[in-house]
Amino acid sequence: MHGVCPAMSPKDITVGKATSNDVDAIAQFNIAMAAETEDLVLSPSTVRAGVAGVLSGPDRGFYLVARSEGMPVGSLMITYEWSDWRNGNLWWIQSVYVIPSAREQGIFRRLYEDVVSFAKEAENVRGIRLYVEKDNRNAQKVYERLGMSETAYRIFEVLF
Repeated sequence: MHGVCPAMSPKDITVGKATSNDVDAIAQFNIAMAAETEDLVLSPSTVRAGVAGVLSGPDRGFYLVARSEGMPVGSLMITYEWSDWRNGNLWWIQSVYVIPSAREQGIFRRLYEDVVSFAKEAENVRGIRLYVEKDNRNAQKVYERLGMSETAYRIFEVLF
């Protein structure tokens, strides 16, 4: 799906908000992430429509895309949760993916730093959260190194 990415330094990486030109790459990233982390097979047409839905509805959130030599090598999505306790939004980091050949090169760190920067510039953002698969120890270590801490909450759901 993705070519081999030569070793890069964080300065070779650019990060920016996704555009409609990024729909296919982000959809591929999401499909790969679900297969890798949860052994799930997602419907490509559903995922593509979901990605396009975020890009066409800014009230739903936004994506950041990391690029090396103009090619997408990673992305994440931000969605919003209104907190009445804090009278502001919490930003949720979701759908994090970095292509295997570009991992351990600071790409997620760059994406995360841009999220934090955007959040601090926005007037109603009160914090940043994410959820992580309970057995994904590598990701948990990365998040801890960036200064995030585990909460006392567990997530329950019902899906339709």
